[in-house]
Amino acid sequence: MLNFYAEQLAQLQQQGRYRTLPDIRHEGKWIWHDERKMLNFSSNDYLGLAANQRLKQQFLAQTDWQQASFTSSSSRLLTGNFPIYAELESVMASQFQREACLLFNSGYHANIGILPALADKQTLILADKLVHASLIDGIRLSAADYQRYRHNDYTHLQQLLEKNSKSYQRIIIVTESVFSMDGDMADLRQLVALKQRYRNVMLYVDEAHALGVFGQNGLGLAENCACIGQIDFLVGTFGKALAAMGAYVVCDQVIKDYLINKMRPLIFSTALSPLLAQWVYFLMQRLPEMQMQRQHLQQLSSELQRGVEQLTQQPSPSRSQIVPYILGDNASTLSTAERLQQCGFYCLPIRPPTVPSGTSRIRFSLTADMATDEVAQLLDVLKGSQ
Repeated sequence: MLNFYAEQLAQLQQQGRYRTLPDIRHEGKWIWHDERKMLNFSSNDYLGLAANQRLKQQFLAQTDWQQASFTSSSSRLLTGNFPIYAELESVMASQFQREACLLFNSGYHANIGILPALADKQTLILADKLVHASLIDGIRLSAADYQRYRHNDYTHLQQLLEKNSKSYQRIIIVTESVFSMDGDMADLRQLVALKQRYRNVMLYVDEAHALGVFGQNGLGLAENCACIGQIDFLVGTFGKALAAMGAYVVCDQVIKDYLINKMRPLIFSTALSPLLAQWVYFLMQRLPEMQMQRQHLQQLSSELQRGVEQLTQQPSPSRSQIVPYILGDNASTLSTAERLQQCGFYCLPIRPPTVPSGTSRIRFSLTADMATDEVAQLLDVLKGSQ
């Protein structure tokens, strides 16, 4: 019985697509792996908050450890609905200037739960070709018909809307704001304008890689584009720039109430740790004050984008802190990642099926606690590897 699985694993090894769990130890922006200390270019800790000792000490000093709860021990619909959840949802709804906010255990939980709850046989989902695996899984779990429009191709999307708008009670457009593999962005203003042409079209935007990084108050690309109020389902995660765990959707109150009654991952899961929710509440209140970190991160991102463009002689798709160095085949991607690690940079290869075949790459993920000269050193090593 096990031979089948062993043969499949052997095929993955032959294809250069075999994965293992790394044995690593964290030390701020550094990581220890194979007895080597390396600068971590594979983290989603975009604002550098995970290792910020000053913020940690402030949070710990104000926490009542006698009352602190590490676990909710239950679904929120049973006995797990701690006051901090409502407090965090309230402050976030106020920050986003929306009616409601609802918390989830992770971005994956949110994306595999919201769409199946909202979409039925009278719904069509139109999703960007490059949306995250969690959104693809959520779409497949729903009862809805779905089609994929070409990546950021809004002419194609409009054609699909024109063709289908009269055949369904509702259509939900699904996109990320900052795409996780190329670091490029959706044009949220154009998507809002498209949505507003039809009475039965709604817009779902995943801001996982934008929360904390963009916007005057760090609320994401939707804040940057001044269109928060026009996005029906604005989803984000706390496990990246917010140095925690969990996720949220900001929406109308009727949608929140509907999800509480219909969303299976919410109804049937033990709720997020109340202590983690306290940490997120602490950070969300301070997010507007972190403009200096956002500006520094944008400067680092621009420098790395320019450097990669010079090396590849191709325009970089990235407009964010995620910068791909696309090599194409698995073998050269693996060897380049190994050389970078030997030189002190923890950079990981990204291969199919995570990215399309022929686009294997090193995915550089920048954080605000990196220095300009560290990015320059990385580029020097890449030049020497060509």
